[in-house]
Amino acid sequence: MTPTLDAFGLVVADMAASLAFYRRLGLPIPDDADSAPHVEVTLPGGLRLLFDTVDTVRSFDPGWQPATGGARMSFAFACATPAEVDTVHAELVAAGYRSHLAPFDAFWGQRYATVLDPDGNPVELFASLG
Repeated sequence: MTPTLDAFGLVVADMAASLAFYRRLGLPIPDDADSAPHVEVTLPGGLRLLFDTVDTVRSFDPGWQPATGGARMSFAFACATPAEVDTVHAELVAAGYRSHLAPFDAFWGQRYATVLDPDGNPVELFASLG
């Protein structure tokens, strides 16, 4: 038997704030999900993104604690053009989200930027330069 990657999840401090952030990036999150303790979003290709509140996770893992010392994973969102990287980054920052890396032309051939979601997780924005 070979396991199949089916879903990945985020533990969030504020469900509504997290869902609002990811809606801005185009994820199809139902409007009525903001007060739910668990939310699932099916992405293109069938992979699911799961959002759980801290209380939900602690209901089955009472000792759960958030990771410390920096992120070890991130989400990467492809933009259609380098200009879209700049636009999306600017819109998120204007909406109050923190920039980690302002848009720049990376040596690996992409326009690249990083914004932090409400829980401090890095969210990469990128587009090919050529």
